[in-house]
Amino acid sequence: MHNPVAQHAQFGWFKSRRELAIDDITVVDRSQLNRAVGAAALGNAMEWFDFGVYGYIAVTLGHVFFPSGNPTVQLIATLATFAAAFVVRPLGGLVFGPLGDRYGRHKILALTMVMMAVGTFAIGLIPSYERIGMAAPLLLLVARLVQGFSTGGEYGGAATFIAEYSTDQKRGIMGSWLEFGTLGGYIAGAGTVTALQMWLSDADMLAWGWRVPFLIAGPLGLLGLYMRLKLEETPAFQAYNEQVDEREADRPSLSDLFRLHWPQLLKCMGLVLVFNVTDYMLLTYMPNYLTVTMGYAESKGLLLIILVMLVMMPLNIVGGLFSDRLGRRPMIIGACVALMVLAIPSMMLIGSGNDGLIFLGLMTLGMALVCFTSSMPSTLPALFYTPVRYSALSIAFNVSVSLFGGTTPLVTAWLVSRTGDPLVPAYYLMGAAAIGILTMLTVRETAGLPLRGSPPAVESKAEAIALLRSDQDITVDDAIPAMAPVQTESPAEVSQPRMALT
Repeated sequence: MHNPVAQHAQFGWFKSRRELAIDDITVVDRSQLNRAVGAAALGNAMEWFDFGVYGYIAVTLGHVFFPSGNPTVQLIATLATFAAAFVVRPLGGLVFGPLGDRYGRHKILALTMVMMAVGTFAIGLIPSYERIGMAAPLLLLVARLVQGFSTGGEYGGAATFIAEYSTDQKRGIMGSWLEFGTLGGYIAGAGTVTALQMWLSDADMLAWGWRVPFLIAGPLGLLGLYMRLKLEETPAFQAYNEQVDEREADRPSLSDLFRLHWPQLLKCMGLVLVFNVTDYMLLTYMPNYLTVTMGYAESKGLLLIILVMLVMMPLNIVGGLFSDRLGRRPMIIGACVALMVLAIPSMMLIGSGNDGLIFLGLMTLGMALVCFTSSMPSTLPALFYTPVRYSALSIAFNVSVSLFGGTTPLVTAWLVSRTGDPLVPAYYLMGAAAIGILTMLTVRETAGLPLRGSPPAVESKAEAIALLRSDQDITVDDAIPAMAPVQTESPAEVSQPRMALT
């Protein structure tokens, strides 16, 4: 027979409605919430600033760091170094996730911010191949591995941090700011490189200009570190930490995570798959597709993608609001259905050669992506219980990104080359969407409900009193899962109404 105290500690806070007291309900400090969201979003923006800079400046980096007279070989070597960061991302999640669950979210997020800034800043200081020979590309590889390792703890931690700080009724709109930072960082990186290329000669760009965007990461990192160190720990983690303060042995281990929560890990990977395949297909692969496959001018393709992202940024916040009002499941399933129906027409528009039609096709895919970027930061953390949330999200997210998201441009380009069919990206998106639909049908609706293993969170004392007097659910699950592998929820179970605990 299982020890009920140990079982409770494994899953965090859990009470029935009749046990709920006013002191159990978290009243969120609005100013602290705003600072938490800003600090988390800035870290994500830094990650994608680097992503945009490295991608747009890859040709120049090839000339600086790799000793080949063949520009194609130089570019491949540069992109291979870029891809190396994806290899170590799961390792970063495996290290930082458990640390975040053990020592606190904001401490580990401060650490990942420092590592990310140091890795990016270091690239701007590395001497060229002409000066130090093979040490140059090796140092570049080390810096990229540091970046990738730190990124492994960044998204999972940032999404967890915002979700645990937010009120239950506004978790969607608060989480949407995380991807707002993603888009802002990518646009800033791409814009910085484009501006340098316009203002500097090719010789100046090769001599020193390429270093500027990487060196910008230094002061940005210090700003982000300052913001994160000023934060307090999330209320959800504090509540759990107080509960197990005298029972350290009852904290779940990594083996407990895989033994008890493997169905949720698989669901997370499925959702991250459709999210990131769409993301990398549109924002990373489409510029290359337009240039190489469709013969479109490179500068035009890049500017169209940047314009799409500029339109997506405010829509992302609107999408977060809708995910709170309509629910996560309608938003994500709706986006998957839209991809199934509109992927082929969108790719036909993109292949038309007409500027307006190309933008329309890209924007159609962008609208589907907005449904993911605005809903996923609140959906994914809600899959897991407080004691394992950082670990589970970091591991599942980064494994899925490395296997499916980061490989999307490479695999799609190879398939287009092998088949000669320009509609391959559409088929790829439709396959990912099918996986997304099947996955989301097994996920319970969590909009407006407390996170698993966390007490309810509200904006005011009046709202807390109203919650006590209402019959609103205070938990997602009807009971704490057994200390054995939980069963995957079936679509039939999902459709049944949840009853308030009694």
